[in-house]
Amino acid sequence: MIQKYSLSYSHTIRACFTAYIVQAIVNNFAPLLFLTFQSVYGIPLQQITLLITFNFCIQLLIDALSARLIDRIGYRASVVAAHICSAAGLALLSVLPSILPDPFAGLLISVMLYAVGGGLIEVLVSPIVEACPADNKEAAMSLLHSFYCWGHVAVVLFSTVYFLLFGTENWRILALLWAVVPAANSILFMRVPIYSLLGEGERGLSLKELLKNRIFWLLLLMICAGASEQAVSQWASTFAESGLQVSKSMGDLCGPMLFAILMGTSRALYGKYGDRLKLDTCMRASAALCIVSYLIISLSPWPFLSLLGCGVCGFSVGILWPGGFSIASRTIARGGTLLFALLALGGDVGCSLGPTFVGMISSLAQGSLSSGILAAVIFPALMLAGCLILPLLLGKKRGRKAEVPRTEM
Repeated sequence: MIQKYSLSYSHTIRACFTAYIVQAIVNNFAPLLFLTFQSVYGIPLQQITLLITFNFCIQLLIDALSARLIDRIGYRASVVAAHICSAAGLALLSVLPSILPDPFAGLLISVMLYAVGGGLIEVLVSPIVEACPADNKEAAMSLLHSFYCWGHVAVVLFSTVYFLLFGTENWRILALLWAVVPAANSILFMRVPIYSLLGEGERGLSLKELLKNRIFWLLLLMICAGASEQAVSQWASTFAESGLQVSKSMGDLCGPMLFAILMGTSRALYGKYGDRLKLDTCMRASAALCIVSYLIISLSPWPFLSLLGCGVCGFSVGILWPGGFSIASRTIARGGTLLFALLALGGDVGCSLGPTFVGMISSLAQGSLSSGILAAVIFPALMLAGCLILPLLLGKKRGRKAEVPRTEM
């Protein structure tokens, strides 16, 4: 079956790498334009910020509902549709707000389209890579997730350079340029071989069977992985601006950019040297380092050291999310698409819970962001506890029966 494709599984993995760059584009491009939307279309800033919530809710909905549809129509059709939705959403972002009577409605429609694409990509890409007949899946998974970080960095840097050269008023052209990336990758996904997670005649576990699996409940620590990551990432810019008294642009570069670069670096390093490292040990060490970074951020009397702690946090959380996916695939046989969809859902819930928790505690502490992050140390602490308990639950289930993947029809 594989011979009918002119490309190999290595091209499939590269297409998946690009897919995570696409997800970074759809999540991080529009926020760079919020003030522009406010000035051009006269939309209140409070209303514009709802776009973030809307994007997140659509992706959560896709995480929760997409598994059955994906299994029905197939991975290839689903991942191509995800990229088409992403490209359409980005392209329409430059058109709909200007031609509809209500510009905000145009923004919402565009966000909804690319959020559907982003949600599908998150559910699809990890199992596609996991099913490829490659050695050292854990390292490949970590390297895969590093491309979201590099995509985030690229969106901020390239967009900043574009705006400096051509002006913010020409943002519509930039939206169309970013739309080319998912459009081109959709063509690649039409040609690469895509494999199945399950062997011939095998049936994936049902939701009821997964929920009864004691290991699966521990793997819901994906919530803690997402919370540990975003609780600091979402507030890093504020730390830079308030602590170092720099401009918004410099705050973004010193805060979220530093976090994303170091998070991507840790994932890339594990992707390169993962065959020499033990994932369980790296997960425990990362969770412990994350606790230390939270304490540095929240308790340091020096703002610059707190900012450095943000970078350490980015490095420490790097492998927690992809590591969770790898452990799940290794320990839960026949989890199938539903397992990856639920893991993505748990991670996204954590991504919302973490920064929300920090904000709530900070408000109760008279606006003290340090107090909020200190309280949020509960998330990496729970992550560490889960990583310590995991070997006890696994017992003799550590080994995974090798399966020969098949090309999807």
